[in-house]
Amino acid sequence: MTKVLLSIKPEFVSKIFDGTKKYEFRKVLFKRDDISTIVVYSSSPICQVVGEFNVDEILCDNAESIWERTKDYAGVTKEFYFTYFNGRETAVAIKIGRIKKYKYPKKLSNFNVKKAPQSFYYLDK
Repeated sequence: MTKVLLSIKPEFVSKIFDGTKKYEFRKVLFKRDDISTIVVYSSSPICQVVGEFNVDEILCDNAESIWERTKDYAGVTKEFYFTYFNGRETAVAIKIGRIKKYKYPKKLSNFNVKKAPQSFYYLDK
């Protein structure tokens, strides 16, 4: 099973770890289908790896359908969601499983990564 390092904005990272955001939305589906764990990089201004979560499932469908399935635990407003997916034929929602917040945040170098991914980075080759 593969781990992916995902850049996520700090406001959404907080919601993931406090349990109010149970889906992470993406415009592009991973090419690999063996993703089991998401390692969370909290983007600027935090710029640290703060924890991880298991992937419960990955939903891929049109934006309206994904919204209807995820809206109660989306962690974002309907307006934000539809603006994010504007012009896209498909929406991706990663359902967040078991979460683990690190006691001490880690550096990218702990994962042999030199710079933060624009979107995501496979950690297992």
